[in-house]
Order: sequence, then C-alpha cells, then structure tokens
Amino acid sequence: MLHVLMMDTPALALGPLLHEGKAKRLYATTDSQLYAVEFKDMATASNGRRQCQVPGKGPLNCQISSQLFTLLEQAGLPTHFRGVLDNGWMLVQPLRMIPLEVVLRNRAAGSLLRQLPILAGQQLEPPLLDLYFKDDGLGDPFLSEARLATLNIVTPQQRIQLETMARQTNSALHGALNRIDLDLVDLKLEFGWDASGQLRLADELSPDNCRLWDQRQSPDSPGRSLDKDRFRQGLGGLVDAYKEVNQRIQVLGLKPQHGGSRVKS
Repeated sequence: MLHVLMMDTPALALGPLLHEGKAKRLYATTDSQLYAVEFKDMATASNGRRQCQVPGKGPLNCQISSQLFTLLEQAGLPTHFRGVLDNGWMLVQPLRMIPLEVVLRNRAAGSLLRQLPILAGQQLEPPLLDLYFKDDGLGDPFLSEARLATLNIVTPQQRIQLETMARQTNSALHGALNRIDLDLVDLKLEFGWDASGQLRLADELSPDNCRLWDQRQSPDSPGRSLDKDRFRQGLGGLVDAYKEVNQRIQVLGLKPQHGGSRVKS
C-alpha cells in the first residue's frame, strides 16, 4: 500500500521501512534528504522485555520531541529534526548513527542507585556522563575508556566533540525545563554524522528518554514522576503525565517547523 506524506510542498511518498525499534519506525522517502519517523504507541521497559500498547503515547512523544529539537536548534545545537507532521510522524535528516548511548545524570536516580552507594535524588555536579554500547542483544553495556578504545567507535577527538555537545544539550534542556517547573533528572542521547561530517543529535527527546520530576509536587509524591518511570514502576497515568509535559513545554512558545498535515494511505 502506498503512503503519501501530505505536505505544503509536493507530496512525498514513503519508501521502505529502514528500521523498527521499540518505540519508533524509520522510513525512507522519495526525497533522499528526508526520512520519516513514526512514533509508536508502545511503552517498553527492561530493555524491551516488558511491553504494553498505550494509545496516544506516540503523537505526544512526537510533539514533545519536535519542540525540544526546535529549542536546541535555536540554541545553535544541530539536530536531525526537519519538520513535524500532526499525527505522530516526524521528518528527519539521514545520519550515519554512532552506536553509543550518551547518558547525562543531573541527579542520582534509576540504575545508578543500584550501582553506586549514593542517595536518591542527590545533585550531581558536574553532571555525570556515561557512555554505553548500543546493542540490545548485549544489554547496552557500560563502556570504560579501555572498552571504548577497544571498539574503536570514535576517535579521541570525536569523543571530546560528542561529550561536549551532550553536555551543551543537557545544559540547554535543563535550563529551559526548569523555567516550567520540570526537573531534568537524567537523559539518554544518541548522535550521528550527516553527509558533510557534522555531528548532529538524533533519536528523540521525550519522557521516554528523559527522566522528569514535577517541581510542583513533593519529593515523596508518586505524582512527581512525569516520565516512563510511571510504566516501569507500575504507577499508571502514563499518557496523562506525557500530556502534562507537553502542555508545559508549549508555554515556552516554541514553533517547530511543520512538514505537513498527515501521512495518508
């Protein structure tokens, strides 16, 4: 079945499915400079071993990501974002992805509490940056400097560039979200190289890969969590939490480039 991206410019047809992950599908299009990303209504945990269909989650993550990518572009940080469609689809620039997950932690939470003798919620200054090898089959293992050198994924200079951009991204997001009473506890970032060799932020920026605490709630309130921890911990209210995040981000007045109206069969 032919799918057409309904846009202000001449229609783009979807090409083949290039990749399907736990929460998104990536398609080629008839424009070699554009890929189309479909955000799925799937919640996952434990590296995909727990899965649940959550109606409405995909479009919310798409809207949140498009706004935060726009914020970063306005701050001078290059991303793969090229436009948002209004039904959970996004247009992005093709990249040669780097098989690393870059995790920035502003506070101690999640898996870090099982790995270090540290207090939950403790402020980490400077933010802790960790690198992981992106491979679900291996469980996305932590990379020491020696392991990273053994894999030869990036040069020492490229690693510095990657980590610098990750810290700049964290700083820009942390400051903006703080203005709307959202505490960016930690986040997972992915990067890739474009055709000209420029490093760009990729993947998504949403409550799926950003741990967000509501500063309007008390520290011991279950309502403080506005991210995927609501699914991981069985708290419920996942879509309501994502809606709250989306509504607050809209207060920032960001205007993502609109790629068109919808994907049509």
